[in-house]
Amino acid sequence: MLLQVTHETRYDYQPAVETAQHVLCLRPINTACQQVLEHQLDIHPHPASRTERTDVFGNHLCQFSMQSPHETLRVVSHSAIQTQAPATATSIQTWESVRESLRYQHGMVYDPAVEFTFPSPHIPRHHEFVNYAQPSFRPGRPLLDAARELMQRIYQDFTYSAQSTELNTPALTALAQRKGVCQDFAQIFIACLRSLGLPGRYVSGYLLTTPPPGKPRLIGSDASHAWVQVYLPDLHAEHPGQGWYDLDPTNNHDGWGSPNEDYVTVARGRDYSDVAPMRGVIHGGTRHTLHVGVTVAPVEESAQA
Repeated sequence: MLLQVTHETRYDYQPAVETAQHVLCLRPINTACQQVLEHQLDIHPHPASRTERTDVFGNHLCQFSMQSPHETLRVVSHSAIQTQAPATATSIQTWESVRESLRYQHGMVYDPAVEFTFPSPHIPRHHEFVNYAQPSFRPGRPLLDAARELMQRIYQDFTYSAQSTELNTPALTALAQRKGVCQDFAQIFIACLRSLGLPGRYVSGYLLTTPPPGKPRLIGSDASHAWVQVYLPDLHAEHPGQGWYDLDPTNNHDGWGSPNEDYVTVARGRDYSDVAPMRGVIHGGTRHTLHVGVTVAPVEESAQA
């Protein structure tokens, strides 16, 4: 599927911001299931400096500075991406064997997935996550089967509520209240995996949504999305570089939770703090209002609009 994504962020400041440093994570990455055909990033006012770089996780970052007063900052990202559904995964390795294979042993070959077993700024390891995950992770069960069941339980047990959490709401709080948004569901899922000694990776991106029958697609009404990747070493051994398997606890797509061609991956990291669309430091602007508008649409639909 050929998709077009427009992501607009606008800050209005009072009083004006004197100087600022920002980092953007808005350019989608190339994966086995998607290819970025076009990408354009517009920043207004024009920044004093702007550099592009790739972080340690392979994500594309844009760093820019503003050295003159400004009351408004507008960032617009346009991308065209060719997507396809992932191949059906077959993995029979038990979750205990995956955990043991990643534990440190003298002389062992280093597996980069190990870094995603540790706590991160937004995702602690805690016995409450173990308690929640344990019914799905029965002894001797294949990791993929257990992870899919855990994903389905989060989908069933938790209520999607946009006003129930904020960006800095602890994962333990979201677990206790059984509600939140996609970021919360993804971070709870990952916390369960890591608390069991298993790797879990946070994915940020977009999801193509379908407007009600007879209704037009509303420009700017979509949003960023988040889901999870679980590491399957036997899948990696069979298809090098493809050992990470995507699961979406927010939508439980097709009952399996695996994202299809409607998904666009922007970045991957330990948690939200690694892949935030925009972060930075400002001098001034003690009050601000924020507007974010995202539109995801098939290219042929965009051409007709």
